[in-house]
Amino acid sequence: MNEKSTHNLKARREKFVPRGPFHVTPIFSEKAEGAVVTDVEGKSYIDFAGGIGVLNVGHCHPKVVEAVKDQAEKYMHTCFHVVMYESYVELAERLAGLAPGPFSKMALFANSGAEGVENAVKIARYYTKRPGIIAFDNAFHGRTLLAMTLTSKVKPYKLGFGPFAPEIYRMPFAYCYRCPFGLTYPACDIHCADYLHEFFVNHTAAENTAAVIAEPVQGEGGFITPPPGYFEKLCRICREHGILFISDEIQSGMARTGKMFAIEHWDVEPDLVIAAKSLAAGMPLSAVIGRTEVMDAAHVGGLGGTYGGNPVCCRAAMAVLDVIEEEGLVERSRALGIKVRERFLSWQDRYEIIGDVRGLGPMLGMELVKDRKTKEPAKDEAETLVKSCYEKGLITLSCGAYSNVIRTLMPLVITDEQLDKGLGILEEAFQEISG
Repeated sequence: MNEKSTHNLKARREKFVPRGPFHVTPIFSEKAEGAVVTDVEGKSYIDFAGGIGVLNVGHCHPKVVEAVKDQAEKYMHTCFHVVMYESYVELAERLAGLAPGPFSKMALFANSGAEGVENAVKIARYYTKRPGIIAFDNAFHGRTLLAMTLTSKVKPYKLGFGPFAPEIYRMPFAYCYRCPFGLTYPACDIHCADYLHEFFVNHTAAENTAAVIAEPVQGEGGFITPPPGYFEKLCRICREHGILFISDEIQSGMARTGKMFAIEHWDVEPDLVIAAKSLAAGMPLSAVIGRTEVMDAAHVGGLGGTYGGNPVCCRAAMAVLDVIEEEGLVERSRALGIKVRERFLSWQDRYEIIGDVRGLGPMLGMELVKDRKTKEPAKDEAETLVKSCYEKGLITLSCGAYSNVIRTLMPLVITDEQLDKGLGILEEAFQEISG
């Protein structure tokens, strides 16, 4: 028996790996390069998932691979708390210069997006001396205890894993397609941001609140993208009350939306920014970047971890920043976004199942509905579409509270030919589910 056959690997997975870790496809990868994954059976797939937004510079970019190899041959770990190294300091310096805002900034590193979230909350609470954190409906911030508490969706992320962390409060987000207040933009005057005033009356006092944390484009929640003016108004209210604003850029950052950080699409400057996923092209690394006075508030020894800012990961991240700059991936992201959005909007005109198209740059989502008037979520159809796509050679993902949103997270280095082929497969799948 072929030890590496899909059938055999799947049997071993079921025997030795618990069912908790889910998988979108039945594929086992053998190798990957750029925007293409090849499985153990030799079949190639165009990748519109990017390891869930991790591979903006593509699979195994030569410069990233070389940086990892070079560092691994020197040393792989010393623990920054024991023996420091230049790559940690240099990466912090570069990210401080890239994060939005003209003010002085600092950065620290952890292992995952969830750890980045946890550290940002710790820093915000320490600096403000307040416990409360406000998150949003449809938010996703991770799976550790605090991050899972901040995450909105119950199944599968939270069911059975309580009790949850205290002093976390949740308010409606700017979900224009399904406005929680039954209003319509722009006549609503962005009521969902003004609602923060009322939230302070009925849920948690402003003087109890350390920070508001938000994804500029909600990832797992359905690629929900607020309208112009939303974050400006929300952040203005935060400033009035001494509340910090944390921008969770774990999925939307590192050139994904046509800006280095998605929050740059709005005229606001976050107090803290969290980066991960595409920051190190698959190596486990997250960053918290923020105002110097905020970041430097915690006492010596109050922040850190054994593996945080691992030297191999830091070198990978610096290579990623080089690639983004040298290959013009912010501009490439913009161009991809225009092309993909035009294609999605043309499908929306043809296929009634597509209720909404939204997102920034090539971080785009299509919300599928059974009926455009009732907006009943088309979850089963989305699942069928994802399955049809990988069977035809395209890896894509669904998301959203009802799992009815098809999202695109293709590597920004994808070739025009690969993009067109992938979009062709996706359209063919839409034709099938639309009858």
